[in-house]
Order: sequence, then structure tokens, then C-alpha cells
Amino acid sequence: MAILVTTVGILVMIYSDSYMRYDQGYVRFYAYLSLFTVSMSGSAFSPNLIQLYFFWELVGMCSYLLIGFWFTRSSAANACQKAFVTNRIGDFGLLLGILGLYWTTEKTGFVNFLFANIIIVLLFLGPVAKSAQFPLHVWLPDAMEGPTPISALIHAATMVAAGIFFIARIFKLILSLPLAMSIILSLPLALLGATLALFQKDLKKGLAYSTMSQLGYMVSALGIGADRSALFHLITHAYSKALLFLGAGSVIHSLEKIVGYSPNKSQNMFFMGGLRRYMPITGTTFLLGTLSLCGIPPLAYFWSKDEIITKLWLSSSYLGLVAFGTAALTAFYMFRIHLLTFEGDFHAKPTIGQINQNAASLEFGVKNVLSTYFVDPNQSSQIDSSRVLLKPKESDFFMIIPLILLAIPTVCIGVLGVDIPETQKELGFTSFFNCSFSLSLFGLFLAYITYGQSKFSSKKKIISVLGYFAYYAQSWSLNRGFIDYYYDLFFIHGTMFLSQVFLNFDRHIIDGFVNATGLVSFFSGE
Repeated sequence: MAILVTTVGILVMIYSDSYMRYDQGYVRFYAYLSLFTVSMSGSAFSPNLIQLYFFWELVGMCSYLLIGFWFTRSSAANACQKAFVTNRIGDFGLLLGILGLYWTTEKTGFVNFLFANIIIVLLFLGPVAKSAQFPLHVWLPDAMEGPTPISALIHAATMVAAGIFFIARIFKLILSLPLAMSIILSLPLALLGATLALFQKDLKKGLAYSTMSQLGYMVSALGIGADRSALFHLITHAYSKALLFLGAGSVIHSLEKIVGYSPNKSQNMFFMGGLRRYMPITGTTFLLGTLSLCGIPPLAYFWSKDEIITKLWLSSSYLGLVAFGTAALTAFYMFRIHLLTFEGDFHAKPTIGQINQNAASLEFGVKNVLSTYFVDPNQSSQIDSSRVLLKPKESDFFMIIPLILLAIPTVCIGVLGVDIPETQKELGFTSFFNCSFSLSLFGLFLAYITYGQSKFSSKKKIISVLGYFAYYAQSWSLNRGFIDYYYDLFFIHGTMFLSQVFLNFDRHIIDGFVNATGLVSFFSGE
């Protein structure tokens, strides 16, 4: 874990020197980034729960500062508050669990079994929030408001990794709980994250929902006792996801000079397309990370993902089916991201200066309902330009080198950790390999038919069939599964309503009683 944190952390620091060079908060950024990396390293080396909790809180504080780094944006300010409040719930539970564990172990009498389970639940609550597990996952997509190098660090080696690593460290304690608990919490998240990523327009949010999905795999593996497989998956995912986020940062950094510095434009995949011609190194490394996350052998992610899927299937056929379905969806949305970003024609060609707001509203040949959800680059019209046009260009040396270095473990590190137990060999590991690989290829095929420049004879027929599904799936995806809506309705508005009720009760009932008592005393005295 320490090697993972330091290698990814150093590469992010090198990358950030170019990415944040002209930002007014350059020095402040590196101060936060250094403390963030040190805090995560401290949590990895902590020998006891007290020290771990100290560094755990430092990680949370640094994430708050970095997510809200551009605090003048209202969206960034709201996102860091949301992340902070959501993580307070988990951290408070973790603190209570640590205190309860200390109080219990200091006693010499028999421990109540129910109380012991409550302690474990409280300990588990911390990683649920930190690793964005359902239902405390809502902060993770909003964390994309921070600088892209921080997104890479949060999703790869610090914030979300801290929760999985903590669960692995207290794994023997969690075994006292019914193992189904962590599976119930995580497998819906794996499937939820995959469905929410299907039709995202924002490049970074698409990758963020991918992280949610893969975290579900890790906790599911811990839930069935496969702690080694979970940590193996954590490492392969970290390098692949760091590569993808830094690649996304390279794209955004280049696109900002053309479409402006608004995230709604510079991170919108429908403003991209054809970038592989202009950014060949970024495009190639991003493709390696994409194929790795799709589960294509012999890339790193394939080995850890298949190991978890195999063990889930051996534990329960239901869990295996959910894992297989999530793998197919992962291949679809990841290859969709690559196709929209790097293949086809470059869509955003605004004039130097202010972009015409009407032309920038995704006017890419949307002539029927289906093309609203499945944009065909061949039919996409480009934004009109009457002046000199800008073209994207490859990032500089200090942003390219980390991408190349991260591509090495993305390709190779999976082979070092692969382990096929004898029981899995007897039950036919090859059949699981073939099934998982076939589903990944099926997801890639659907994405290519839908978003690529294919001339497949049945393309229109396939898109028309998928169109019925696309309407509801896009609504679900872009509205975050309506989870944030109901959280806002019941918790935020509900709390505001209750506070107003108590305020009126205090003003009219309590104060009324006090004032009435004074008036009665006054008139009685008269």
C-alpha cells in the first residue's frame, strides 16, 4: 500500500507542476497535495487504531481542501461541503467503534455478542463513507470539482483506497459479522455505479462512477473472505484509474484553451472526438487504461477482476451473475468514453473568444430521438466558425511522462499477483475466463456499434432496439439514479422543515408562555 501511495503520489506531483503552473493557488495546491500524500502514507503505516484515526481525519480534511480548491466556484464550494458532511457520518461511526472496542477490551468479563457486532458495524461505517459505499456514496461524483490531478489521487491511492485498506486491516474483526452484510452494501453499488456511468456527458464523472462500481467489487470480495483478491484488485484498479484520470486531465487541459475554462464545456465528451490525431500519446495511454478496465487480457485489471468474479460465482451463482453483468456494462461505458473522446471527428471548433451559446448547446446533428442518446460522429455538425480556429495539441513533457510510466504497471502488474487456487482449477477457471472475456467483448462491440464509425449492416436495427432502453437509462444516469434528489427532498428539506417547526414552536409556544407569565404577573400586580 505504501508503494502504491508513494508511486502514484510522486507521479501526480510531477504531472501537477505543468497542470497547475499558471494557477494563482500553485503554492497552496502543493501544500495541500503534500499533506494529502503524507496523511495517506501515515494511515498505511499506523500500528494502532488511534494513530490510524488521526491520519484518517487528516485525509478527510485534505480532501475537503482540495475538492474545494477553486472555492470561488459555487459548485466546488458545495461539493467540498457535501464530501465533508457525508464523511462526518462515517468518521463519527468509526470513532464510536474505536472507543467501544477500547472500552470492551479493557474489561475482563464476557463480552455481549450484540454489543460486539454493534462495534464492528460502527467500525465498518467509516470505510463505507470514505470508500463511497452505498448509501454514503453521493459525495464521490461531486468531488470531480477539484483539480483533475486530485481526482486521480482520490480515486487511485488515497481517499477511496483508505476505506478498502482499513477493512482489510480489520478483516478478522469483520468476520464476526454475517458476511452477507458487506455484500448487500457493495454489490448494489457495483451495479449502480455501472448503470450511472452509461450515459454521462462529463468525462470525469463517467470515470468517477466507474470507481464506485469497482469499489463494489472490492468490498464484495472482502465480504466472501477473499481479502487478498480485494487488495489485488485495489492495486490494479489504482494504477489503471490514475492513468485514466491523468489522461482525462491532459485532454481537459488542452481543450480549455479552445472552448474556455468552464467544466460544462471542457469536460463535456460531446465537445471532444478525434483527439487521438492531435494527442497520440495521451490517446494511446488512455486506450490502454480503458482496455484494462474493460477486462481485456493480458492487461492488469483483467486478472484481479476475473479472480473476484470467479470467487463470487463459487460463493453464490446470484453474486456471480451480478458481477458478470457489471463487467459487461463496464466494458460498454468505458469504451464509450474512449470513442467519444478520441475517435471520430473533433466537434468543438469555436472561434477565439466568446463561444456562441446557442451553437455550443450540443448541436451535433441531433435530428431524431435516438441520436439524442446515441450520437453518430458521421452525422455531427461542427460549431460554425468565422474566425481563426484552434486545434487541441499534445500536453507537454511533464504531463506525458507520468502517463507513460503509469501505463507500465497498467499492462504488467496484473501478472505478478495472479493466483489460481486448485479448487478453481478443478471447477474450470478457463470457463470463467471465457465467459468474462466474452461479456467484455460484447460490451466493447455494443459501444463500437453505437458510438463508433462502424459500417455494420445491422447498426440501425441494433440502435433502434437499444433506443427503447436508452430513454430510461439516460434519465436514470444523468439524474444519478434520483438518489441525490430524494436525499435532498427528505434529509435537507426535511431538516429545514423540522427546524422551521421548532423555531415557530419556540417563538409562539415557549416564548408565548414566558411572555404570558410576565403579563399575568404584571396585571396581577396592578
